[in-house]
Amino acid sequence: MDNWDEVRTAYQVARMGTVSGAAEVMGVHHATVIRHIDAIENRLGVKLFQRHARGYTPTEAGQDLLRVAQTTDDQLNQLVGRLKGQGDDVSGELVVTSLQGMAAVLVPVLAKYQKQHPDLVIRYLTGDRLFRLEYGEAHVAIRAGSVPDQPDNVVQPFQNQKFALYATQGYVDAHGPLKDVEDLANHRLIAGDEENSRAPFFRWLRDKAPKENMMFRVSHTNAMQEAVMAGAGIGFMTCWEADRMPDLVQMMPPQPEWHAPLWLVTHVDLHRTAKVQSFLTFLKAEAKSWAV
Repeated sequence: MDNWDEVRTAYQVARMGTVSGAAEVMGVHHATVIRHIDAIENRLGVKLFQRHARGYTPTEAGQDLLRVAQTTDDQLNQLVGRLKGQGDDVSGELVVTSLQGMAAVLVPVLAKYQKQHPDLVIRYLTGDRLFRLEYGEAHVAIRAGSVPDQPDNVVQPFQNQKFALYATQGYVDAHGPLKDVEDLANHRLIAGDEENSRAPFFRWLRDKAPKENMMFRVSHTNAMQEAVMAGAGIGFMTCWEADRMPDLVQMMPPQPEWHAPLWLVTHVDLHRTAKVQSFLTFLKAEAKSWAV
């Protein structure tokens, strides 16, 4: 294939499903997209797409091209991500990813680090999906739970993410403090909505508290925090988040079985670069002052 522009266009059409969608992603006119599709189909002598009123659907040949183009695109993104991190100075971009719940402690660290390196662009990525270091989507990842086992990653133990039970002062005034584990049966509780949740504190609560007392149920720890602050009942929060909210009362201190281990993860190709090593050293020093 001597015209990669046409391959890239066909890939985007297959991915987006429409000519207009592909044109927007590529930043070209829709007529250019149509011209590229016609040209590559004529050159290959096969139809890559079925045209219909709703857009373009890949044929079997189009699906083959999509799989190969996806692999090529992934590999190019991986290469670009690695090249960006190979400089000897602390400049360009630093991409860090973590759970959303760490933003309260991690954003100040990132801002402080950027002040030491004012030309550095910080990108802090959070979300439910796992950002892939092997494809250059991040330089440093902070992950919770079991030890990450993706190949070609360097994994270091970091800290324990500590959780405790909290409620608002208004809730305590209305319902009283939590005396002990048995007293859970006398309180309104905020719990996980999924019975198979892997969060250790949710598993503990299901084992220790009556189901009928779990009056407010959530699918994400962010929603749990909001429910606690809204006075919906007693719920789990990270200690470093709760310490920022003076109206909250700790109803039960952190228990070892509630802890979630945190891991620092970097890709082997970028681990020894000046930028990554500089940030890791800074982060570890700053983390010593976090609530424990």
